Amino acid sequence: MKRIALLLFLTALFLPGLKTARAQDDSPLVLVLTADGPLTPAMREYLKRAIDIAEQRGAEALILQLNTPGGSIDLMTEMVQVMRASPVPVVVYVTPNGAMAGSAGTVITLAGHAAAMSPETMIGAASPVGSQGEDLGEALDKKIKEATKALTRSLAERRGAEAVELAESTIDDAIAVSASEALEAGLVDFIATDLDDLLAQLDGFTVKMAEGEHTLETTGAVTEDLPMSFVEQLLDILVNPNIVFLLVTIGVQAILIELSSPGGWAAGFTGLSCLALAAYGLGVLPVNWFGALFILASFVLFVLDVKAPTHGALTTAGIGSFILGALVLFNSPGVPQFQRVSVPLVIGVGIITGILFALVVGFAIRAQRVPISVGLESMVHKTGIARTDINPTGQLQAGSELWTAELAEGAEPVRAGESVEIVEIRGMRLRVRKLG
Repeated sequence: MKRIALLLFLTALFLPGLKTARAQDDSPLVLVLTADGPLTPAMREYLKRAIDIAEQRGAEALILQLNTPGGSIDLMTEMVQVMRASPVPVVVYVTPNGAMAGSAGTVITLAGHAAAMSPETMIGAASPVGSQGEDLGEALDKKIKEATKALTRSLAERRGAEAVELAESTIDDAIAVSASEALEAGLVDFIATDLDDLLAQLDGFTVKMAEGEHTLETTGAVTEDLPMSFVEQLLDILVNPNIVFLLVTIGVQAILIELSSPGGWAAGFTGLSCLALAAYGLGVLPVNWFGALFILASFVLFVLDVKAPTHGALTTAGIGSFILGALVLFNSPGVPQFQRVSVPLVIGVGIITGILFALVVGFAIRAQRVPISVGLESMVHKTGIARTDINPTGQLQAGSELWTAELAEGAEPVRAGESVEIVEIRGMRLRVRKLG
């Protein structure tokens, strides 16, 4: 009886935990990824990977937390295609409070199988920009706008005529609306204060997938964050114009330092590594390559000022050329504000670079001019003691060594014990003259 009582007690003690574990195993899984910042190729790959993982793990839904000022049409179109082809429902959630789904972010929000916004967020201002973020010419602008409107209509038509009209206005007139205005027009499906609120509203909501309609079951869903991988984070950082600018600056400076003082490897390796990383960002960002000429010219001016001192005039010109080049490279007209480099950063780095470069290269050049202190060449202008008469040849002690010496041209004969100065080296003989 005691054993039976103990067994019943243990069963009563652990059964609730077993039930909870089983309930958790049966709970639907919702993966959450976060896209914060301008659209980038890394963000596109992040979305693709998340959808693949969600499909492999049988997730009920994938929630894309979005906060973006927009990006290029090409990236937007690719991300829309990835989302619409997803076998797992993708819910776009514009969050946190104060976030935006601007420009291309508007179309991405509409591409979600369901769309939600946090309070105090906005959506709209979806006028298209070029593949590198630049404003479009009038003819091309009209053509791209019509294509974008057609895509937007196809995504918004299930939401009703008012939603379609508002979506088109975000493109034609760059209109932006609040979360409540978007909900009222049917542009989004929910306003949710947080993820729990969103999951509660999604439960029982029917979405239209490629294979047909699907009713979401999110009661008791387990949410799991899916962060960017290290490589995705690195690639995302490398399209930040401020980071790319710093990499270009360090890379070019290190390469020129290596050329000014060859023989080492640290500066050259650092320079090549920085320029290789910067090349990725320069290939994605809207840059004007004419600015690169000014940047290269600035470093040439720095080197010239060190080798042919002009009391800082060339260094000052180099700093001006560097600042101008960086602004032309990254901040040309038509580039969206979020893809521009910080002007105070450019000015500060330009001044610091000019000063540091002049100091580093100056030290390297002075080191090359230091007299040789080892080998035969180091014997010139040193003194020694004649061990035999030198007339015209004889024996000389210099330091702890005994050398064959001969008189320099026009020098007086030297007697044993007299001090001499070494004036030249010929082969293994020292040419000398008497001191005093």
